[in-house]
Amino acid sequence: MNSYFIGIITLILSGFIAGTFGKKFKTFVLTLLTTIGSVLCLIPALKVLAHWGSENLVKTFNFNNLFGAVNFVIDPLAAFFILVITVMSLVSVIYSNGYLKPYLESKNINSHLIFLPVLIASMLTVVTCQNALMFLICWEIMSLSSFFLVIFESGKKDVLKAGIKYLVFMHISVLFIIMAFAIIAIKAGSFDFAVLKTVLENNSSYANLVFILAFVGFGTKAGFVPFHNWLPDAHPAAPSHVSAIMSGVMIKTGIYGILRMLWMVGTPSKFISYTVLIISVISALYGVLYAITQHDLKRLLAYHSIENIGIIGIGIGVGMLGLAYANPVVALVGFGGGILHILNHSIFKELLFLSAGSVYIKTHTRNVEVLGGLIKSMPATAILFLIGSVAICGLPPFNGFISEFLIYFGMFKGLAIHNFAAVIVLLFAIAGLALVGTMAILCFTKAFSIIFLGMPRSENAQNVTEDCGKSMILPMSFLALLTLLIGIYPQYVFWHIKKVVFAIIPQTTMNVCAVCYEPMRLMQTIAVFAVALVAFITFMIMLKLKFTKGKIALHETWGCGYNRGNNHMQYTASSYASPFLSMLKPLFKKVFDIEKPKKLFPKSAHFSLHIEDIEEAYLINPMLKLDEWFLSKFEAMQSGNIQSYIRYGLIFLVIVMIGSLFIG
Repeated sequence: MNSYFIGIITLILSGFIAGTFGKKFKTFVLTLLTTIGSVLCLIPALKVLAHWGSENLVKTFNFNNLFGAVNFVIDPLAAFFILVITVMSLVSVIYSNGYLKPYLESKNINSHLIFLPVLIASMLTVVTCQNALMFLICWEIMSLSSFFLVIFESGKKDVLKAGIKYLVFMHISVLFIIMAFAIIAIKAGSFDFAVLKTVLENNSSYANLVFILAFVGFGTKAGFVPFHNWLPDAHPAAPSHVSAIMSGVMIKTGIYGILRMLWMVGTPSKFISYTVLIISVISALYGVLYAITQHDLKRLLAYHSIENIGIIGIGIGVGMLGLAYANPVVALVGFGGGILHILNHSIFKELLFLSAGSVYIKTHTRNVEVLGGLIKSMPATAILFLIGSVAICGLPPFNGFISEFLIYFGMFKGLAIHNFAAVIVLLFAIAGLALVGTMAILCFTKAFSIIFLGMPRSENAQNVTEDCGKSMILPMSFLALLTLLIGIYPQYVFWHIKKVVFAIIPQTTMNVCAVCYEPMRLMQTIAVFAVALVAFITFMIMLKLKFTKGKIALHETWGCGYNRGNNHMQYTASSYASPFLSMLKPLFKKVFDIEKPKKLFPKSAHFSLHIEDIEEAYLINPMLKLDEWFLSKFEAMQSGNIQSYIRYGLIFLVIVMIGSLFIG
C-alpha cells in the first residue's frame, strides 16, 4: 500500500518537475514520471485482483477532530478502477507527446502539464478514499483539474463557455452527493464508509432517498440523461488526449460512485432497480440518436459516451433487479456485463478519441462534412478508427461484443423472474439495446465512410500526411490490440471481473459462476470465427490484387457527358443519415441557416442544418433567459458610482438597526 501513495505523490509532482525542463523535454519528462507513478499505483491493485496478498489493502490516516480516521482501501472494486485509470490515462499521456508538439512553440503548456497528472492522481484517490468528507475534497480536486484541462485553448469563446458550463454542472453534481452523504453521516455520527454502510443496511427507509440523491450526483458526472448536458460541449472543447481521459476514464468515477453507494445499500429496493434500468435505457437511446445527427466528430463521440454509459447502466440495473428479486444468476451476469463494459468502453472510446485527435491535428477541423478520402493519406489512423468503430458497435471479434452479449444474456435470464412488471421492463430493455446497436452501426458507417472514404471534400482533407510519429500511433495500436484480445479470450477477463462483482453482491452467488462460462465459450467461438473470416477475405483481396495488377484497365465507352467523379457527387453526413432521422422529427429541434440564391447567377448561397439538444433548447436555455431577465432588473443598482454604494450600505445598516429594535 505504501507504493500506492508514493505513486500518488509522484503523479502530483510530475507536472511541476516537467515544467522546469526545456520545451523539447517537457512532455517526455511528464510521460516518464507519470509512468513511474502509474506503475507504483497499479502494483497493489494487481495484488488484490490476483489475491497475491490480503483480500483488501488498507491505509489509515488519522486527522483527529477534522475528519477523524481516513481509510484508503484497495478492495477488488477499487482495484479494478485503479487498473482502468492508470493504464488508460497513461496511454493518453504517451499520446500527448505527439499531440502537443504543435503547441510547444506557440503556447505555454506548463499549467496543462501540471493539471493532467493531478487529474489522474485525484481519480485514484476518489476510488480508494472511504471517508465521506475526504472523498468530497478529492472529488472537487478532480472536477477543478479537469476544468482547467478543458479550457486549454481558453482564447476560443466556445471553449471557455463549455468549460464554465462543465464547472457549473459539476458543482450541481457535488451538491447532490453532499446531501446524500449528509443524511447518512448525521444518522451514523461518522464519515467512514464502513459505518455508513452499516446504517444504510439497517435503515431501509433511508436507503431509497440516499441512493436517489447519490444517483443524481454521480449520474451527472457519468452523463446519464437528463443530467448529461455538459458532456457534448466539454469533450469536444478539450484536447483530444484529455477528451480520451474524460470519456474513457473520468466519467467512470460517476459509475464507481453509484457502485460504491450500492455496496453500502446492500440489497436494493425494486423501485430504485427499475429506476436505474429505465434511465439507463433512455440514456443509451438518447445518446446514440443524437450522435447520428452530429457533424462534429468529437461531439459525435461525446454523445456515444452517453450511449455507452447507458449500456453500463443497463447492466447494473439488471444486476440490481437480480438482487432485488433474489436471483443470483441475473445479478452476477448483469453486474458482470456492466463492469466489463466499463473496461471495454474505456479502451475503444480512447482509441476513437485519439484517432479523432490524429485527424484533427492534421486537417485542423472536426467537421466531418469537409473531410473525405483520408484512408489514402492516413491509412494507419483509418484502420485503427475502423477497429474502434466495430468494437463500439458491439460486433465480433472485438471487446464490445463480449460485454453487450453478457448484458443481453442477463436480461434474457431475467425473463425467468416471476413478476409481470420485471418481464415487461426487461423486454423493453432488450428491444432498446437492440435498437441502440442498430443505430450505432448506422452512425459509425456514416462517420468512417464520410471521413476516410471517397474523395476529399475540401482543402482541409487534401495534401494530408500521416507523420504523427510513434508516440501517437503506438498508443492507439496498443488499444486496438486490447479490443481484439478481450474479444478472443473473454473467459480469462471474466475470471477477474467476477471478483469485482463479488465485492458488490453477496458471496452466496459464487456457486453460479459456472452459468457464465457456457456463453463465454460461445462468444469465443464467434470471435475466432469472425477473425478467421476477416483474415480469409483479406487474403483473397490481396491475392486478387497481386494477380490482376496491371492486367485490367477500365474505360468509359460513353458516359452521356459524365467525365469523372468529384466531391460534389458524394453523400454528405447529413444526407446519409437523413432517411432514418426523418422518421424521428419530434425528437429534435432543427436550426436552419439558409441564404437562398436571389439572382439568376448568384454569387453566394449556402445551407446548413444544426440539431439542438431538446433538453437544452426547451429547458436549460429558457431557464437561463428567465434568470438573465430577472438579474437585468437590478442592473441599475450597479452604476459604478461610489456614493451610490455607500448609500446602499447606510440603508442596510438602518434596516438592521430598526430590525434589532423590534426583535429586542
